[in-house]
Amino acid sequence: MVIGVDRYAVFGNPIGQSKSPLIHRWFAEQTAQDIQYDAILAPVDGFADSWRDFVVAGGRGGNVTVPFKETAFAMAQLVSERAQQAGAVNTLYIDSSGQLCGDNTDGLGLVADLQRLGASLEGAIVLVLGAGGASRGVIGPLLAAGVKRVHIANRTAEKAMTVASLFNNQVSASGYTDIPMESWGLIINATSSGLSQQRPDIAIRHLQSCQMAYDLMYGKEPTAFLSWCQQHKVPACADGIGMLVAQAAESFYIWRGIKPDMKPVLEKLILLVRP
Repeated sequence: MVIGVDRYAVFGNPIGQSKSPLIHRWFAEQTAQDIQYDAILAPVDGFADSWRDFVVAGGRGGNVTVPFKETAFAMAQLVSERAQQAGAVNTLYIDSSGQLCGDNTDGLGLVADLQRLGASLEGAIVLVLGAGGASRGVIGPLLAAGVKRVHIANRTAEKAMTVASLFNNQVSASGYTDIPMESWGLIINATSSGLSQQRPDIAIRHLQSCQMAYDLMYGKEPTAFLSWCQQHKVPACADGIGMLVAQAAESFYIWRGIKPDMKPVLEKLILLVRP
């Protein structure tokens, strides 16, 4: 530990694969912020204790990843509207009054990356695949960015409807086989299907008007969903590596009051992940 340096960390289990320490080190160098940022492997049933130990040792804030986002939400004394919509927290910090505050920057990160890629969100009709925490976390920021309507499609229609009920009537839901035939200009895969090299089982016809396909997951190679979209001539396809950097930039801004430039950091990360 470096005495006198503001400490931050990412908590997860597993955590060895996390790129967050590297991203935040690059942000700190870019903005001349003297911070220490570590990766902490918390026991599956011991996140609260790990967080308390971190704060006692001088921790100022942290990121939270799988499987602790819902636990962090329950722990926070104050939560943002974004975190309430997501039902999960990925950013923790101690405010000036000593209260533990929780926010969720995932949706902001997605919107920032879509804008970087040139996606037209104002008035867009968006199809979101999956009804888990990732889906729930991005819908509010998409609507705030000017999206006209979001349809959530999930293998289990009831789960999609439950998520849709958390939002206004701009959000609808169905199972994969009952997706309405509309001009989906943007299709977002918010499922974890890429982990098993699978894709959500939607019909090819829903790609007819798609101008951009986006997968929240990222890797060295395109996900199965993005490969499928490329095969069927979707003009633009992108994975979530840009979202990863953009949501980290939002967390950095919450903690330090300075918004780093994500583009040079993203360029370095892509070279690292896809040499």
